[in-house]
Amino acid sequence: MSPERFEQLVAAAMDDVPDELMSLASNVALVVTDDPPADDPDLLGLYEGIPLTERDTTYGGVLPDRISIFRRPTLAYCETEDEVRDEVAITVVHEIAHHFGIDDDRLHELGYA
Repeated sequence: MSPERFEQLVAAAMDDVPDELMSLASNVALVVTDDPPADDPDLLGLYEGIPLTERDTTYGGVLPDRISIFRRPTLAYCETEDEVRDEVAITVVHEIAHHFGIDDDRLHELGYA
């Protein structure tokens, strides 16, 4: 799958996130990158930042939080474009949930492992 097609699937996954939820997101950027950090080569997505639940009155003047979606491990994990689309959708929601302060244990309970 081309990088462009993968980015289209990520954009479609973002479009599927309800507007009511995305309107609450604050100071966060989503990027598509080929590879995850070398110490976790199978990672499909990563949230880096300060979750909304941990921000207080001292929060300000900081770079945006970053949600990265990793193309190569996602493609290695999936066999078909339908699987890629589904996995990207799960990964996008999973990482956005981290922005809202939802931890991995709760995400697993909700089916976003």
